[in-house]
Amino acid sequence: MGVVNKLALTVAGVPLVRRTAQTLLSAGLEEVVAVTGHEAAQVRALLGGLSLTFVENPAYADGQMTSVHAGLAALSRPCDAVMVCLSDQPLLATDDIARLVRAFAERGRASILVPTYGGARGNPVVLAREHLAAILGEDRNLGCRGFIDRNPELVATVEMDTDHVVFDLDTPEDYQALLERLAGGPAERGWSGGLRVAGWAWADEAPGGES
Repeated sequence: MGVVNKLALTVAGVPLVRRTAQTLLSAGLEEVVAVTGHEAAQVRALLGGLSLTFVENPAYADGQMTSVHAGLAALSRPCDAVMVCLSDQPLLATDDIARLVRAFAERGRASILVPTYGGARGNPVVLAREHLAAILGEDRNLGCRGFIDRNPELVATVEMDTDHVVFDLDTPEDYQALLERLAGGPAERGWSGGLRVAGWAWADEAPGGES
């Protein structure tokens, strides 16, 4: 996106980062933690008035995994699982969150759930709370992705009906395609209740980087 902070781009009249937070909050998650870094004051202002727990990651320039660690460490409420979310997935809807929560509840022996679409791995991922200590104890450059890759026997996947979990915004062309796609699109249903899941999304987008 160059010098533009994509999290401030509007989607259906709402800043992208606020849209993501509202989706998570409307899904009835037990706690939503927003991790800020690049332009933290601006991003926090975009999230004003929402029932979020904020944590600032001063080491955001060292990579995404520092924000993963900051978000996980900031969780304070009891939960059965943690949903690790990105801030730049504008199509993610409460129905998607609901399906992931149900799939995790029905996962069997697996303790990590990864959504897929068309065979591609997406986000958000869901991890049993029992893994948090191990992830936080890892090198900060590993985090959830490294933990998942090193423990494939713990992973279950759920194939989603839409591409919401694999669609994100990285370029101006992505943003234009999104606006065209959303024009006149149908509204999506809300959801609440079920398994106690804590969610967090990081919002530390730096120019030329990924959130």
